[in-house]
Amino acid sequence: MTTAPPPSSAPLHVVLGAGQIGPLVARRLLDRGLRVRLVRRGRFGAEVPAGAETATADVGDPASAAEVMRGAAVVYHCVNPAYTEWHDRLLPLTRSIVGGATRAGAHLVVLDNLYMYGRAPGGVMREDTPVAPCSKKGALRATAAAEMIAARDRGDLALTIGRASDFIGPGSTLAAAFGDRFWPRAFAGKPGEVLGDPDQPHAYTYVPDVADALVTLGTDHRARNRLWLLPTNPAEPTRAMFARVGRALGVELGATAIPTWLLRGLGVVSPMMREIAEMTYQWQAPFIVDDAAYRTTFGRAATPWDVAIPATVAWARAHYAAPARQAA
Repeated sequence: MTTAPPPSSAPLHVVLGAGQIGPLVARRLLDRGLRVRLVRRGRFGAEVPAGAETATADVGDPASAAEVMRGAAVVYHCVNPAYTEWHDRLLPLTRSIVGGATRAGAHLVVLDNLYMYGRAPGGVMREDTPVAPCSKKGALRATAAAEMIAARDRGDLALTIGRASDFIGPGSTLAAAFGDRFWPRAFAGKPGEVLGDPDQPHAYTYVPDVADALVTLGTDHRARNRLWLLPTNPAEPTRAMFARVGRALGVELGATAIPTWLLRGLGVVSPMMREIAEMTYQWQAPFIVDDAAYRTTFGRAATPWDVAIPATVAWARAHYAAPARQAA
């Protein structure tokens, strides 16, 4: 079946970033009959949904950012540099994207995380939870958000922010607990690894729910110019999450903790390990997302785990297990 391209009169929605979330957002926008331009710094591959325009650009460069956002009604900021680049790139990137969206007169929808909350009281995060970062990356995220909100408050642009927890789901290869390292181990029946205490409740956000919610934030007037915590299932111990995955795989999966001291030791020779080490506080105490505001406003909750886990396992079998079987 061939899908007709959106009419040229349809509003243009520009999606910045073609990693774990951007292509999912683009697909959902196209399904709504909107024009979509997907932007990334590097080469495109199979992630581009049929019907989307593509543009290769470094949106950290203000001139390039303004050019790729030209004509946009809505811009979705799904760009996330590597941890090792945050110190140098995160704030200039944020400023460049805000500037491009402002010049376009576009509504900017931002995918954000929870780092700026630090050790939230009782481990529970809501839209009104005080910003109190306890990590360098959390401080950077807090500054980036504050600058974007200041631009909104000046009247420069409309701004809507959606914050998600650690990812799990199809395509989430870079996820902290359920990414590239987890799945080959899971298929071999090896325990999952946790950057802290596997028995502390920890919220994980399903990536299709993130994409669905970002589209809602960009198309529903009730979302505009507000901060939202995106739909996330109730937190449960990561050990229990591993067990859920194990049941879907037909194996028994345990959990093993990676000591913070080990990560810090590895950080002496590995900048990435050094950056990861400061984030382990998230698994050392309850880390709970209260998404009640989103659920009550839009009437949509997170995908239940008994649906999300089998879908994620099916993707992981194709993505990780099939190449291993072919190699054998």
